Amino acid sequence: MINTLKTLTELNGIPANERQIRHFVETFAKDLAELSYDNLGSIILKKTGISSTPKIMISGHMDEIGLMITEITKDGYLKFIPVGGWWGHVLLSQRFHITTKNNREILAVVGSKPPHILEPEEKKKVVELSDMYLDIGVSSDEEAKAFGIEVGDMVTPAMEFSLMANSKYLLAKAFDDRIGVGIILEVLKLLQNIDHPNTYYGVGSVQEEVGLRGAGTSSYKVSPDIGISLDVTVANDYPGGSKDAVLGKGPCLMLYDSSMVGHVGLREFVVQVANEEKIPYQLSHLKRGGTDAGKIHLSHSGCPSIAICLPSRYIHSHTSMIHQDDYENTVKLILALLTRLDQKAVEKITYL
Repeated sequence: MINTLKTLTELNGIPANERQIRHFVETFAKDLAELSYDNLGSIILKKTGISSTPKIMISGHMDEIGLMITEITKDGYLKFIPVGGWWGHVLLSQRFHITTKNNREILAVVGSKPPHILEPEEKKKVVELSDMYLDIGVSSDEEAKAFGIEVGDMVTPAMEFSLMANSKYLLAKAFDDRIGVGIILEVLKLLQNIDHPNTYYGVGSVQEEVGLRGAGTSSYKVSPDIGISLDVTVANDYPGGSKDAVLGKGPCLMLYDSSMVGHVGLREFVVQVANEEKIPYQLSHLKRGGTDAGKIHLSHSGCPSIAICLPSRYIHSHTSMIHQDDYENTVKLILALLTRLDQKAVEKITYL
């Protein structure tokens, strides 16, 4: 499990450039599931159980937030645009990797006007991303291009997977949402020896961070009866936080986010199963932000859906932190749901 998460988080893949992650998923799943794709690049892992229906779609997005090169200046600096949601405070002086079309990684650091020459009022403001640049340590555009740098290149945080002082706390880039992809693969592996009265569709979706796009196309292809999005949510166990999404206390069942209201019947079913299996969980909500479930629940004539999210500290930055127990309990919960979601249960959830 740790090795899989380390590999997944250290791969690079911004929205619309998820190839590294998709290739890893293909290699992992090729002997465990029937593989197919939508036309945007989402990968669909189909594992048929005792019955071909109902169809249970479990989605985790392969993309991570990053940057894209938009200009190479005469002096060899690189201008960029954000791909996904970045807050300027977390970018300055951070290390990034630029991936060239030949898959070469070039180290870069984010720069801006030095604080020593800023006016007092300027220092109080968040530096605009348009005023930042990437520095790869060259002196001209010709030198930058000689290293293979081109406009359109993908830029991702340079961050290694690490274990914290308590080794159950895991630190990495891109837990949003490689943790969801990791759970989908772990569930697929464990399902090989478990009877389930349905067909499991594990989906590694694309372009979630720029509008849940792959969830829309992949759910249209699958046409699921039940949809579950696996993602991260904002942990608020920091000093002064509300403490309703705490690391190590179980996955969060999302009541609400800006992309959907969780299906009440499905949430009640998940709560019942978690209680029966003595799996810890938390109830949480998010005023801003959404998950793949925001598109899945609108597929075709509608699909009862919910987001099950791991609390994570410091998301949408170089370093996000999760707890291993939350990962393991999410795997247990998804497996328990899959053994119970037969046609009768799905009809009761849908039409209750």
